[in-house]
Amino acid sequence: MAEVSPNSASDCPPAKIMKIDTENTLKNANSMHETEVCASEFNVKRVLQNNCTRKQICIEGSFKGREGSAVIVLEKQNFSDDDQFLNEFFNKDTVLQKLYSNDVYGNYECFPVKKHNGINATIIHPATAKHIKKFQKEELHIIDETYELYQKITVPYIESSSFSTEWIYNILEHKAEQDNIVYEDKDENTGFVMVHDLKWDGQPNTLKLIALPFQKIKSIRELNGSHLSLLRNIRDAGIAAIAEKFNVPTSQLRIYLHYQPSYYYLHVHFAYLMFDAPGIYVEKAHLLSTVIRNIELMPDYYTKAVLSYVVIKGDPLYTKFLAEGIISEVKSKAIEI
Repeated sequence: MAEVSPNSASDCPPAKIMKIDTENTLKNANSMHETEVCASEFNVKRVLQNNCTRKQICIEGSFKGREGSAVIVLEKQNFSDDDQFLNEFFNKDTVLQKLYSNDVYGNYECFPVKKHNGINATIIHPATAKHIKKFQKEELHIIDETYELYQKITVPYIESSSFSTEWIYNILEHKAEQDNIVYEDKDENTGFVMVHDLKWDGQPNTLKLIALPFQKIKSIRELNGSHLSLLRNIRDAGIAAIAEKFNVPTSQLRIYLHYQPSYYYLHVHFAYLMFDAPGIYVEKAHLLSTVIRNIELMPDYYTKAVLSYVVIKGDPLYTKFLAEGIISEVKSKAIEI
C-alpha cells in the first residue's frame, strides 16, 4: 500500500487503514511498512489460494504508487474464550439473520459489532516470485529423501534458492523484535532466543513461539551428537519459560522442527497442543523429543535416515527430483481437501 501523506490519509476510511508496526525496521527507508497503509490502494491481480479449512485467502496484487508485486494474506481471527469477550459479543448490537431451520437446528448468519469483526492481514511487499509461489496452491508430492539425495539435490538447492535469514540475525543481535523476546540464553554453544511467532495473534489458545539458537545450523539434517546439549537446553529452558510466562504445562505443548523448513536456519516451534497450527502433519513436523532420542540412539542418525517430506509441483526442488526420476509426473485430477 502506498505511503499515505497527512492529506491523503483523511481520504481513506478509518476501517480501511491498517497500521503496520515497523519500529525496528532497519533497511529500505521507503518501505510501505513504515507508514499507515490504505486498503483501497491495493489492486487485486489474482487469488493465489483460498483455504476454506483455515478461513484464509492469499491474494496477489500491487499498491498504487509502489513498485513491485505484493501478497496479502487475510485470515479470520480466532475466537477468544474470555468471559468479557463473550459477554460483549452476545449483546443487542450483534445481529442474527436466520437462513433456515430443521427440527432443533437453526442456521444463522451472524453480524457482530465492529470491534469483533477484525481480520488478520499479513502484507508482503515487495513480493518476489518465490513469495508468490509460496502462497499459491499447487499439486503436492511426497519425497523419500536419503542422505545421498540430500547431498546431491537438496544441498545445492538450499545454497542457491533459500530465503534470506537476515531477519533472524536482527533478532539474535537485538536489532529487531525485542518486545517479542520471551526468553534468552546467551551461551554461544547451547544458547538461544525464544520469540513470538509472527503468526501468533496473542491469544492463549493459539500460543506459538519459536526458538532460534545462536549456533548456525541449517536444518535437522546437520544435527548430530555434538548438538544434544543445545537441543536439551532449548527443550528444558523453553518449557520452563512458557510455564512461567503463559502457565502452559509441558503436557500441553507440541514442540517440533520442520523438514523441509520454510527457511534454512534451525529453529524449534513451541505450540499449544490443542491449537491446530500449520505444518504439524507427519510429512513435515518432527517432534523435538523424537529428534533427541534418535540422536541419543545413533549420533549420526540424520546422516543415515530417510526423511519424507512434501514438495510442490513446479518448485525448483520438485523440478530437480523430477529430472532425477525420483518423481513420476502423472496427470491427475486435483482434489480439494
